[in-house]
Amino acid sequence: MNSENNMAVTKFGRYFEDFIIGEEILHEGSKTIFESDNNFFCLLTMNHHPVHINIDYAEQKQHKQLLVVGTLVFSLIVGITVPDISGKAIANLEYEEIKHLTPVFINDTLYAKTKILAKRESKSKIDRGIVHVETIGYNQHKQNVISFKRKVLVPKNT
Repeated sequence: MNSENNMAVTKFGRYFEDFIIGEEILHEGSKTIFESDNNFFCLLTMNHHPVHINIDYAEQKQHKQLLVVGTLVFSLIVGITVPDISGKAIANLEYEEIKHLTPVFINDTLYAKTKILAKRESKSKIDRGIVHVETIGYNQHKQNVISFKRKVLVPKNT
């Protein structure tokens, strides 16, 4: 509680010391992907492939329905993890091994979980460290749809 106005202080992000190697975090956030989300993202990123925006075209292809753009799925899953992983970050340093595991469709709901793989103190600045995590995004059917690793530079609580 904040004693000045009796309001609860929300925890957003973690300091370097708060990350425990081997810990698995089930993120609270989730997002149902609507057709408008996919359309706006296609327009914003200039991805006009018809499998993402043309129902007639998509119905004639392998999955018989519109596919959600993979980079939208990636962006949403990263976003879902922010309160627990990079909310206090100085920088995201690296993304690696991004794997699209199964298609995502309009009206799928995405969830995420993250495992803390490793952490180390910064070699150049004593007030921060690097945390290495692996995140898996999954849908409402508990099917893993995306996985990736990333390294995040976070401050120490000093």
